[in-house]
Amino acid sequence: MTTVLVTGVVWWSGDDDPAGADAKAAAGAAVLPGAATGGAAGPGAGPDAPAAPGAAREDAPRSRTSVSGGGASAARDGAAAGRPGAAAAPAPLGRSRPTALAVPAITIEAPVLDLGLDAQGRLGVPPVDDPRRVGWYARGPAPGERGTAVMVGHRDTRTGPAIFLDLDSLGPGNTVRVARADGRVAVFTVDRVRTYAKSDFPDKEVYGSTGRPELRLLTCGGAYEEGTGYEANIVVFAHLTGIDKAI
Repeated sequence: MTTVLVTGVVWWSGDDDPAGADAKAAAGAAVLPGAATGGAAGPGAGPDAPAAPGAAREDAPRSRTSVSGGGASAARDGAAAGRPGAAAAPAPLGRSRPTALAVPAITIEAPVLDLGLDAQGRLGVPPVDDPRRVGWYARGPAPGERGTAVMVGHRDTRTGPAIFLDLDSLGPGNTVRVARADGRVAVFTVDRVRTYAKSDFPDKEVYGSTGRPELRLLTCGGAYEEGTGYEANIVVFAHLTGIDKAI
């Protein structure tokens, strides 16, 4: 499958993968919400894909789905961070582009590339011929900066698994580490992982800012159908919990 707003990553899924590698190779790569497909369009691409991050920004990707109750759950997460006994959150970092992403729980590490928007206002995608790269929406916040940073990667491609294949196996408490050009590593802790139908993708909940540094990882998910691709998107919600020196 192809992602929409981040550099290519490695993702090979386990038993939730409804179509075999041969079937996917024949059908082509699936696509993440709002993905720009270019010449290697996958079956999941289409005008009904969810919006890309930063819908409130003038230069942000256009919204293609309805918004469903993102504010309430974002507020609950923000309140949870301030509970008595919770560790003090680190101060937001300044802007610095991400260079690499690592997720220890699923043993992946990938270089990061910048992604922008195409002429239709949709996010670009990592190259399908380099499925181990992850893309970062460069017009949004950088990982560690105040706001919601967005990174995307392929789940699989025509040739096999890609960087985010096992993204849906993550759970609360797992960590995501993002190396930055300034030499610091932003460490995020996963709050939750959700799967959303592409027809009912909650833009505001996924992309909206909660006032603190947060991170979203996105890839395709749900059932796979030849000709149409994956029916859903997997989203990892995480917030900044530490700063380190090595990924």
